[in-house]
Amino acid sequence: MRLKATNIEHFYGHEKILHGIDLEIEPSKITAIIGESGSGKTTLLAILSSLLKPTNGDVYYDDISENSIKDINAFRRKNIGFVFQFHYLIEYLTLKENIALGAFDEHNINTLMENLGIGHLANRYSNEVSGGERQRAAIARALVNKPSFVFADEPTGNLDTKNAVGVFELFKSFNDTTFVVATHDKKIIDYADVIIEMEDGVVKCISKKRV
Repeated sequence: MRLKATNIEHFYGHEKILHGIDLEIEPSKITAIIGESGSGKTTLLAILSSLLKPTNGDVYYDDISENSIKDINAFRRKNIGFVFQFHYLIEYLTLKENIALGAFDEHNINTLMENLGIGHLANRYSNEVSGGERQRAAIARALVNKPSFVFADEPTGNLDTKNAVGVFELFKSFNDTTFVVATHDKKIIDYADVIIEMEDGVVKCISKKRV
C-alpha cells in the first residue's frame, strides 16, 4: 500500500505547525522523520497515521483519500499498527493477552513472540519484564494483524542504547512492512532507508540510503 500526503497544513489554535508538506512514503521501507522538538515531526506522524486530521491537505492510501474512508477505525485495525514511547500495556494482562487484544487471528501470536525474542515471556505481566521486553511486546501488538504500515513515535525514548538498537533491528527484519518512525534518536540513521528532516514545520531535506 502506498501512502501520499499533499499540501499538509496544521494549526494548533492560531499557531501554524505544518506548512504545506508534500510527501510520498516508500512501501516496505523504514522512513525516519527526524528533527528537534517543535519541528512538527510528531504532528506529521499523527496525520500520516490517521490519528489527527490536518487543517488543510489530504492523505491518500493507495490513491484513496482518508476523507472518503467511511469506517476509519476498521481501516486502522486492518492496515495500521502503532508503537509509542510508552508501551501502554495493560498491567493485569499477560504479555500474550496484551498482544491478543486487537488481533483478528491469535494463531500466529506465539510465532510472532518467538521471532521477537519474548516467546518465553508469554505468561509474564509487564511489571515482571524489562523495559526492552515491554517494548518488544508493544511491537508485537502493532504487528499482530500484519498491517501495511507501522507508525512509531519515539519508540526508543525510554530505552538504553542496546535495547534501542534492538528495536531498530527488529523493524529492519520485517521486510514487507512499511515503518514510519518519528524520533530524536540518531541511531535510526543506520537503519532507515529514507530520512525526512523536519525544521520549523517544513521538510528541510529528504535523503535516501544508497543500495
